[in-house]
Amino acid sequence: MPQFTYFLSNRKNPVQEDHRIWSAPIPLNRHPSTGVSDSETGIYLSHGDYFAAARNFLEQDGCAIMTRAVSQHTRQDITFEAIEKIRIILEKHGEFYHPARIETVLSETTLSFVLNVAVSDIGKRFADKEFRCLEQLNAQFPFSFLPRVYGRGCIYTQSEPSKIRMFLGEWFQGFNEFHISLDPEDEQHKMIVWDHEQGNYFLSTDQTKAIYRQAAKILTCYYNVETFEQISSWHHAAGDFVLKCQNDEIDVKLITVRQYGPMFGNDTGIGHNDSDVEMILEALLVFFLNMAIKMRIDRLDGVGEIVWSDKVALMGILKGFFEGLALKPIASVFPEHLNRCFRQHLLSCTRADFFDLNHAIFHTYSLQAPEVPVIRQHFEEHVEDLYNSIRQLEKV
Repeated sequence: MPQFTYFLSNRKNPVQEDHRIWSAPIPLNRHPSTGVSDSETGIYLSHGDYFAAARNFLEQDGCAIMTRAVSQHTRQDITFEAIEKIRIILEKHGEFYHPARIETVLSETTLSFVLNVAVSDIGKRFADKEFRCLEQLNAQFPFSFLPRVYGRGCIYTQSEPSKIRMFLGEWFQGFNEFHISLDPEDEQHKMIVWDHEQGNYFLSTDQTKAIYRQAAKILTCYYNVETFEQISSWHHAAGDFVLKCQNDEIDVKLITVRQYGPMFGNDTGIGHNDSDVEMILEALLVFFLNMAIKMRIDRLDGVGEIVWSDKVALMGILKGFFEGLALKPIASVFPEHLNRCFRQHLLSCTRADFFDLNHAIFHTYSLQAPEVPVIRQHFEEHVEDLYNSIRQLEKV
């Protein structure tokens, strides 16, 4: 079997069985200030239990999942004897998962994967659902914005007989989490990248616009115009989107799909009459407007107060949405490409129509949702700015 070693965050922080961290409990979420304790949740998992469970999962059936992942990644037939070392690096603690980066050392190269470890009941439910969603979307769509997945399973911990769910997936090398943060130099809200290797850094206005453009494009690419299915339950605050910045160019990926389903039912199916076309365009409009609201919400530095992105986000969202639509296959139900049809539909909306529909979407949010006061505070300005941005399409 390969040699296993264990780390916290990066290879500069090794953890061994005689280390004090080994027997210490893992944090239950990414908000340590919430004060949630293991006595309240009934969950206790030491770092040692975590690492042992991860190793047991990877060693199952002669490292079958691990060798399958390496073989698919390298497009070669790799046996477990070729794997010399496996480093398990506990990256962070999220609301649903405690992900580890799995560095797999072969003779001439090192490959990285992600092991999503679900400890809580809600995390376990999401783990099974997410694995199926990622499998489905990667098979259904010809895009590479989502991680591939290689295998899943359950492991019982050693110290306490509790079951942990895990699945192994693709690790986007060089990609980092990003959030709105306060730049101390000018006291302005800007986008900061959490780069643990090179150090955190703020993005320029154009780079920030590129983030929103690509994130909107990704969500639109996976939107099914016939069934109204979409990726939902995504949040900037949870670090669901990640980016790589290379030569000042931005590349964005979506690392999780907790839920994929229709906004509402389409019992009529796709036909060729006017009512079907109208239904598709109206559903697409709801998808776009709801995405435009959610895209502007984040938490300060990922864990602080809820914050609202500035106006630079709007043009990025609008452009990315139409870029995603342009990649859709031509549907016979429309007289021309969906991109052009929807553009005309959008321009046909009056200001009153626009405000009414946005109000209806806003009222679908739970009153207890923490983002509601922030949306309410910025709602009128957001809708007016978005409406004016859309009117600019007439000039393009």
